[in-house]
Amino acid sequence: MKLGLINSAWVQAGKGTAYGIQQTKAIGFDTIDIFADPLDLDAQERKLIRLECEKAKLPVVSVACVAVGLIDFNPSVQRFHLERAQAYLDFCYELNAKNLLLVLGEYIWERQVIPPNEQWKIGVEHLRTLGDYAAELGLQIALELEPFKLSLLNNVPNMVKFIDEVNHLAVRANIDVSHLQLAGTKPEELRALKGKAIHVHISDCDGKVHGDLPPGRGVVNFVPYLKEIAALGIDGAISIELEYSPEPDKIVEWVTEAYQSTDKLLRAAGISRE
Repeated sequence: MKLGLINSAWVQAGKGTAYGIQQTKAIGFDTIDIFADPLDLDAQERKLIRLECEKAKLPVVSVACVAVGLIDFNPSVQRFHLERAQAYLDFCYELNAKNLLLVLGEYIWERQVIPPNEQWKIGVEHLRTLGDYAAELGLQIALELEPFKLSLLNNVPNMVKFIDEVNHLAVRANIDVSHLQLAGTKPEELRALKGKAIHVHISDCDGKVHGDLPPGRGVVNFVPYLKEIAALGIDGAISIELEYSPEPDKIVEWVTEAYQSTDKLLRAAGISRE
């Protein structure tokens, strides 16, 4: 598997697009994931992302999309987010990416007003539609497992159930290692995602709250998870996710630390970067 970086690490530190892509390559990453909303980008920025990645010889594996409105109870909001997610898939196609990383969202009003199964059903229906659109473009959708108690996809059994109900080859799972830790997921539970997972995120946390720290700065025991991930035979990338560096002026050091510690972990788990 290749080792990649989500470019949000640079964006949140106030660094420009070209700078972030160039530094990602200079540090040694194999691939890059893009966190950018196509509805907020002008034509120049979209072209800049594509050309800078091509110039750096950094393939774009994934584009990240947070689409919590897909399961809103208002049909008009659902329609907007369905169209927005399709725009993201178009953006993936422009960048020659492999998948759209999609965050589905949470149950509203603590599951008390609207029956939870109704929001679940809405999500399934919309992912079938998006799966068709993705397949037409030769793309896939990787659903992110979020560890929060009201997230629809907050553990491996729920992820498996959702993917099975969508029943679309273009709709698969993303594995986020720190999210597994926060959700109390045991490494061996990942075996249920055999044939269902296509992308991986890696970061560390304190075991209590979402953190996205460089591996080694938290409590995650990575190697057992990585060995299970290796056994899944995913033909893709493991992308480091770093959010909100405490010292933005030292973002290069922050990302470099994450790269070096993750590279060691991959080798310890027997994962080749070929």
